[in-house]
Amino acid sequence: MRKEMATYVESLEHQRQLYKRTLVIVVLSQVFGGAGLAAGITVGALLARDLLGTDAYAGVPTALFTLGSAAAAFLIGLMSQRVGRRFGLATGFLTGAVGAFGVIVAATFESVPLLFLSLLIYGAGTATNLQARYAGTDLANATERATAVSIAMVSTTLGAVAGPNLVEPMGRVAAGLGLPTLSGPFLLAGVAYLFAGLILLVFLNPDPLLVARAIEAKRKEATSTAQPVEAAHSHRGVYVGAFVMVLSQIVMVAIMTMTPVHIRHHGHELGAVGLVIGFHIGAMYLPSLVTGILVDRIGREVMAIASGVTLFLAGVVAAFAPADSLFFLIVGLVLLGIGWNFGLISGTAILVDATTTETRAKTQGSVDVWIALSGASGGMLSGVIAAQSSYLTLSLLGGVVSLILVPLVLWYRRQLA
Repeated sequence: MRKEMATYVESLEHQRQLYKRTLVIVVLSQVFGGAGLAAGITVGALLARDLLGTDAYAGVPTALFTLGSAAAAFLIGLMSQRVGRRFGLATGFLTGAVGAFGVIVAATFESVPLLFLSLLIYGAGTATNLQARYAGTDLANATERATAVSIAMVSTTLGAVAGPNLVEPMGRVAAGLGLPTLSGPFLLAGVAYLFAGLILLVFLNPDPLLVARAIEAKRKEATSTAQPVEAAHSHRGVYVGAFVMVLSQIVMVAIMTMTPVHIRHHGHELGAVGLVIGFHIGAMYLPSLVTGILVDRIGREVMAIASGVTLFLAGVVAAFAPADSLFFLIVGLVLLGIGWNFGLISGTAILVDATTTETRAKTQGSVDVWIALSGASGGMLSGVIAAQSSYLTLSLLGGVVSLILVPLVLWYRRQLA
């Protein structure tokens, strides 16, 4: 064991200092990462509509960068397990930057194949932004894991809310550079992901996951009573935690993807799209500090049930919001963001509780693959459902599906009793 690593393994005070330092670094990277992920959400569907000439495939960009996110999630998790969070997360953000710049080139030359390829690569930034939440939990105590996740997520709010509301200014910047207006947000995304990756690469050292692994190894050597993680509820915890996150993701992405198209269909300007999506993304991340505390104090299962109920209400409000009322659309999309937030943080806490450092990053990466694939499915199907039926049908369907979480989590809670 290296001398530097031994210092943290032997000293509880040094462990706490590193835990706090890790959270600060993750917060800084997530501010930039949040700005990066907002581009694809806000204008991806509109860019595809312009290049493809139809609304039926407006969900393709979301599906593509979410599929790219799925592949990246697995690779980042595997890389993090082998060499630590630092290199895994930095590589993911830098890859996302390459994808964002590729989208700009594709939009400039009106190349649909390059657009699709670049969106796949851009998805690496989305995956990394999501996986960064785990870095804060590596050195957290069992009673503060959800709070650690929430701190990482709430820091995304600044960039994520600013991103959609910079759609028009960045469009003007892009136009001034001779680029398509809708490529402006991806210019912001490329620079933001670049900075996020460099922050982690330079400052996330020593690596929190490697330190946590060394601490756990020493603890096992020191006691003969250590229990394997596969005892009792651990496997169920992985599956249930994953399902809570997956269902929250598919419902959120499906409704969110078609909302910009729905808004534009009813005569609202691009700025209105940015306003609604900005509120939505703010609701996805801003409640995190409170959510984390609630998950740690009143229970993972209670908050998972709250996720299902909130997503149901979001679907109902979005479905019946008057087409000319941005206020009710904002209310629906805010509820959608809050429901997703409850599901992601409670599901993450359930998952982390059920794993050890020996397999944690790999398991987390694998689960995030399913989260990304569910989002891709939601994004792809949303355009088809809305085109063949209506936005109302899509929103109601998403709300009803969300209620599956209630009986599932109640069953899991009885298993723990």
